[in-house]
Amino acid sequence: MMKGSVAAAIRAAMLTPDPAAKAMATREVRRDWAGARLTFTFEVPMPDVPARPARPELLPPNAMPKRGRGGSERGRIALLHALAHIEFVAIDLALDAAGRFGAERGEQFVGDWLDVAADEAMHFSLLARRLRTLGSHYGAMPAHDGLWDAARETTHDIAARLAVVPMVLEARGLDVTPMTIERFAAAGDMRSARILERILDDEIRHVRFGTTHFLKVCDEREESAPALWKALVARHFRGAVKPPFNDSARRSAGLSCELMSGLV
Repeated sequence: MMKGSVAAAIRAAMLTPDPAAKAMATREVRRDWAGARLTFTFEVPMPDVPARPARPELLPPNAMPKRGRGGSERGRIALLHALAHIEFVAIDLALDAAGRFGAERGEQFVGDWLDVAADEAMHFSLLARRLRTLGSHYGAMPAHDGLWDAARETTHDIAARLAVVPMVLEARGLDVTPMTIERFAAAGDMRSARILERILDDEIRHVRFGTTHFLKVCDEREESAPALWKALVARHFRGAVKPPFNDSARRSAGLSCELMSGLV
């Protein structure tokens, strides 16, 4: 039985404020798309800003309290909370990509980014459950308010969105997550370490999706991928792309030396 348009389903998930309910709605959108219960129709716009819960309190990056490096339990909880927030916002980033650019890019694009959104929902749920096991919960601490800026900055151009979100922000996760896993393992927190190992494996695939679709756009526009990536990142990313890099993970994700040489 058909359940309406994919755009309406994506918009409804993005406008769900409760974190657990958003994760569930996102997984349902992915299942309905995979089961051909949603039409390839984009009759409603994506929201400028997704719905957010009352907690966590969102602060500017420079107002965020310092957290430990993960050795103490308090430090590990703070780090897990920060990671849970990243994954929570990543749900909406992936949904927005599918809903905002899907009509332009086609059904494969929509399916890929709904896959990513469902993965991010699963990652968030794993981290939120781990926080509860440790006596805390998502929303117990302030969180970074700058993560949605990448979406706001790139609403006009799919190439810019791909260049910044999967190919810079998520790729940076490939670089830092192995060190974070080691930190948890050194503290004897193997349950958290295993969750991050699962997330790292999935994020390689997400970056590969981004790279593959970016290269396709470059081919269609007859533009040099390294040159366009460098120009878009310089224009739309507030920060620097700098080593150390997880070279093996980046290669697995399609970020070749040729492509990277355009930025660093």
